[in-house]
Parts: sequence; C-alpha cells; structure tokens
Amino acid sequence: MERVTVRVPATSANLAAGFDTLGCALTLYNTLSFSPAEKLSFSGCDEAYRNADNLAYQAFDCVYRHIGQKTPAVHIEISSQIPVSRGLGSSAALLAAGAAAANRMSGAGLDPDTLLLLTTRIEGHPDNLAPAFFGGLTASMLEGERIYTMHYAPHPDLRFIVLSPDFPLSTHAARAVLPATVPHADAVYNGSHLAVLLRALELGDMDAISAALRDKLHQPYRTSLIDEYADIQGIAAENGCHALCISGAGPTLLCLSMDKTLADRMRRDCQGLRHRWDVRDLQVDKAGAHITVE
Repeated sequence: MERVTVRVPATSANLAAGFDTLGCALTLYNTLSFSPAEKLSFSGCDEAYRNADNLAYQAFDCVYRHIGQKTPAVHIEISSQIPVSRGLGSSAALLAAGAAAANRMSGAGLDPDTLLLLTTRIEGHPDNLAPAFFGGLTASMLEGERIYTMHYAPHPDLRFIVLSPDFPLSTHAARAVLPATVPHADAVYNGSHLAVLLRALELGDMDAISAALRDKLHQPYRTSLIDEYADIQGIAAENGCHALCISGAGPTLLCLSMDKTLADRMRRDCQGLRHRWDVRDLQVDKAGAHITVE
C-alpha cells in the first residue's frame, strides 16, 4: 500500500445570503499524508485528536466501510495552515483528505460526488465540503440521498481578505443562537440576495456584492458572538470596503474587494485592537483536493 498525500484548501461558507448553501475554496491549505502502519497513529496534531475520532480517520474509515473492505491501519501526518474553529472549513478539509486518501489507497475509484455524499453524512451539510473537493465557488443542496452542486467563477480580480482573530468560535455555539423559525419575509429577502450575489461575484460588481452580502438568517444573530466585529466593520468601511461578511460560522470575517492594497491597510489599522487579527489576502483555489502518491 502506497503513501498518499492530500492537499485540501480552506473554505469560506455561507457568504452571507448563501447560508448553508455557498462555499468558496481559498488559497490556504491543510496537507495530510497517509502511510501504511501497524496501528492507527498520528503526528502534527494535538494529543486530543490522535485517536479514531479524528475527522480525517472518520472519513478514511467511512470509505472503506462503504466499499465493504476492512479499514487498514495508517499513520496520518497532518500539516495545518487552516486555523481550527475559525470558520474556514478546517473540519471539511480533514474529511475531504481522509475520504480522498482512502479512495486512492483502496483502489475503490469512487467518483467525487460519492465522496461528497459520504462525508456530508458526517459533516451534516455540504457547503464547505463541496469546494474542498472541487475547488472554486460552489452552491450545493441536499435532496434526499443526492447532493446537487453548481459551480461558479468569481471575477478573477476579486480579492478575498480574510481576518481571523486569536479566539475560536464553535459551530455548535454559533448555531445555538439561531432561531428555530424565521419570518416569511426574511426567507424571501435572503433568496433574492443570494440570486443577485452569485451573478455579482462573477461580474465583479462591487456595489451589487456589497448589497447582496446582507442577510437576515444568521449574521444578525452571530455578530454578538464575535468580539470587535463592529470595530472591524468600521475599519473596513473607513478603507472603502462595504462588502463584509462572516466566514462560515465565524469568528473569521471576510472582506471582498478589487483593491490590491486593502489587505495591507486593514492589517495596519487592526493593530490597535485588543485581539490579534491575522489578515490574509487570498485568492480562489480552483483545484480543490489534490492527491500525490509516493
């Protein structure tokens, strides 16, 4: 059995109006290597995650069980750039890597849509997983036992300025603040904004993007969980950027802009805040999960 290495991009889900629907792969990566071993073992991650509950192994094992083969013992080496519990798809990256590695090492030859479905059963929804597997900007929906994924091409000059703070926010906590039901008008509001947002991202229409990034399903409830959200919003506006949204469940925030100097100015202006905000100027990853074999 060969050593398989999988590089998976970070993903920013929701993009405001695309709650649990949209996801975009970004040029920040986790790289996981899977090697034959005498027993399950790990390196490169905290001790608490060096067991069968590790999401990379969960997906690895899921593929083998799906094809009816015994799951082999492996050593999983993890090299992470994607911060954990920050709203950049760290869980999806682990799941995609584990599933892709098992598919290659087992010789199963499962198509990406099947791997997406298997891992969605673990994750719960495909918004981060679809771009992790396929790259680019995707919209996904789960209908019965099938996931439908559509692919979009954001304007090539569009910049994704990612601002990640020095504190985490669990997805569970971020979901706990959401209401069980929403008014019909709020659902219509989000539907219209999502429809406009997708085309605006392709055109690079910043005025339309800024307007379409407003939503009423999750961001109004989650901003209170993100310390200094208002400060970041104000700094972005002062620098001419009104296209700001929460990345995933947060606390990472995302600025969309055509301005090549925005990241440097945001980085400078965030230095006076209480928390440390890592500012990254990222592009869209178009490849998704990439496998190499040794």
